Amino acid sequence: MLYYLTKYLNELNIPGAGMFGYISFRSILALMLSLIIMMIAGKKFITYMKRKRHIEKARDAEIDPYGVQKKDTPSMGGVIIVAAVVIPVLLLGKLDNIYTILLLITILWFGLLGFLDDFIKLRGNKDGLKPRYKIIGQLLLGTVVGVALWLSPQAVVRENVEQIKGSTTIVYHKSEARKSTVTTVPFIKNNNLDYYEAFSWIKNGKTQRAFGWILFILVTTFVITAVSNGANLNDGMDGMCAGNSAIIGVALGILAYVSSNIHYSSYLNVMYIPGTEEVVVYLSAFIGALIGFLWYNTYPAKIFMGDTGSLSIGGVIAVTAVIIHKELLVPILCGIFLIESLSVMIQVWYAKKGNKKGIKCRVFKRTPIHDHFRVLRSQLIPDAKYLIKWPTTVLHENMITIRFWIITIFLAAATIITLKIR
Repeated sequence: MLYYLTKYLNELNIPGAGMFGYISFRSILALMLSLIIMMIAGKKFITYMKRKRHIEKARDAEIDPYGVQKKDTPSMGGVIIVAAVVIPVLLLGKLDNIYTILLLITILWFGLLGFLDDFIKLRGNKDGLKPRYKIIGQLLLGTVVGVALWLSPQAVVRENVEQIKGSTTIVYHKSEARKSTVTTVPFIKNNNLDYYEAFSWIKNGKTQRAFGWILFILVTTFVITAVSNGANLNDGMDGMCAGNSAIIGVALGILAYVSSNIHYSSYLNVMYIPGTEEVVVYLSAFIGALIGFLWYNTYPAKIFMGDTGSLSIGGVIAVTAVIIHKELLVPILCGIFLIESLSVMIQVWYAKKGNKKGIKCRVFKRTPIHDHFRVLRSQLIPDAKYLIKWPTTVLHENMITIRFWIITIFLAAATIITLKIR
């Protein structure tokens, strides 16, 4: 809204109005505004939730070997995360940009989905929203995003075209803007792969392209579902999910900024995606909201984000990756989320395998994997067979959280550097 107002004021030669035309200015302002909203609203929200007795009742308090009680801590902190992202974007973003629209829909849709889950838990049902309804909501959003990117005339890319001069010089020029299902793949020549190439056996070009878009929508839906669930599993320790997601948001912001600049994208040999500069503004608000949330969520937490926050965070990360055509880099960038999800799946599979033989079997002491590092011997299941008992001593929650942050920083750096590894 302010963007359009200042654009009008700039046409009237009002001093300073032109600053809102710069992505860097609006991005920094969005980050600052989201921080302010979070700091002010966070305290009031915590007070309100405590007064209304909307507190966490199902929190597994006995898992903490240091005896810190968290079962009376307010939940649903994701509500203020959503607000701290949406308000700055509405004020400072270009609201006719397809990418801004999709990201706003994503955080509001997943926020609603998570809110329903948290609300049901607060009403006494510790299981919350039934898993099938969550999956349906995730699949629906993934389909909407994929179809919107297919149909929107704004969602175009300009790829690099090589020209060799002499024997060594390679000059990159941008092709004409076009609808494309191309995506970035690490460790292969030119780093680009088009989904329609999977259907090279189809001779009709239009049919081949249509199947390429269908595959793109399926991949989009899968990525959104997987990342949102991974973020949800990662939300088990104070500051864990917010810190990891902020780091991932910074990496995505760098990739979005490079992709939105024709000169930087040419220099780094990545596809140019017009309009993704607005994604940078959105991610700045996203990062500011998460950093501000850490003020209240670091150990010992004064509030939990709940599914309202974790599902929204995962959804935003996944949709952003799809928008900038980096969805196949998600397993590296969101490696922590992937490990958390795999640890649960492996644990369940191994336990079921043991049950068939009448044996109590576990791979980890507890899952998701972050809980494995803070379980006492006295908390292990009697007579159960564990494959991994390391470490023998428990780690403090803060230590586990910060070490996971460090791993995410490494993975974020690795994701960016893969763009130059061909």
